[in-house]
Amino acid sequence: MKKVWFNRWFSVAYHYMNSIRNNEDGVQFKMYATHPDRTHMALQAADYADTEPVLGDDDYVEFALDFCKKHGIDVFIPRLHMYAIAKHIDLFEKVGTKVTVCRDLELLENLLEKQKFYEAIRETNIISIPDYHVVNTADEFITAYEALVSAGHQVCMKPTNAEGGMGFRIISNGRDTLSDLFGTVTPYLSTEQVYKTLSSVDRFEDLMVMELLNGFEYSIDCLASASGELLAAVPRRKADGRLRLLEEVPELTEIAHQVAATYKIPFNYNIQVKYNQGVPKLLEINPRMSGGLHVTCLSGINFPYLAVKSILGGHVDNQKPNYGILASHIEKYVIMDLGE
Repeated sequence: MKKVWFNRWFSVAYHYMNSIRNNEDGVQFKMYATHPDRTHMALQAADYADTEPVLGDDDYVEFALDFCKKHGIDVFIPRLHMYAIAKHIDLFEKVGTKVTVCRDLELLENLLEKQKFYEAIRETNIISIPDYHVVNTADEFITAYEALVSAGHQVCMKPTNAEGGMGFRIISNGRDTLSDLFGTVTPYLSTEQVYKTLSSVDRFEDLMVMELLNGFEYSIDCLASASGELLAAVPRRKADGRLRLLEEVPELTEIAHQVAATYKIPFNYNIQVKYNQGVPKLLEINPRMSGGLHVTCLSGINFPYLAVKSILGGHVDNQKPNYGILASHIEKYVIMDLGE
């Protein structure tokens, strides 16, 4: 029986562990999961769950190595400290653990820092990128904002190293602030509000100020071999509310093929794009399973399991997804297993 470990993941790892466990080949797995919060939802799908310490990069690598040795982990699927783990991947392999992480350290560093990757991909002409500026002071923010507005753009901002929607805000000076106060929480802030907040410090970490993309948003979930050969690419569109549509979009699958040919990212990764005036523009590429990958698995492709199968040396054919699938979800309460 093979042992698979997820370290500090999002709650959706619950689905990924079950996808690996309930695989189409009937292969037996024992799932391990750790998180600083013992009540975290991701741990509920694990056969072995435990708390993990909050550590810096080097100390965490030492913890992870000890965990792999102690439990005989065959496959480690990291999210936290991904770059530090990739730097020491040879140490994991010496203890018999395979790690589903990009081995190209320069590429991985760029993927984890949006500004660096934007600069790198701009030269390839694979995909358009939004107009953007990276700022570190309140005055630089105002200069960037004015330049984007002069170019005819609406403006938004996001920290360069943020995951998902963390830190994303839309700059809008025409809001009814009283209605916003009494309504649902929104991502909208005025220029004045942003400037005042940013002025509270002399400098802040890299903040990307960019054009706001107003069209459909897609996540292209990708599966590749250990050498980066693309085996599947499925566009998943954010539809109204909680709806998600698995949609065949040839220009997006072509982008996925070009990304794969250029960068050779292994295993599971995700290309996020959003349209503006009919042009798909890159938001980011995440070198890991996406937060919505369990939805994309409704295409008939077991993305998490096939990545594990590939790293363990199994042959994985090119996959043929089912499209035209509209999906949503509802909450379900479960009784938590907190161990001993």
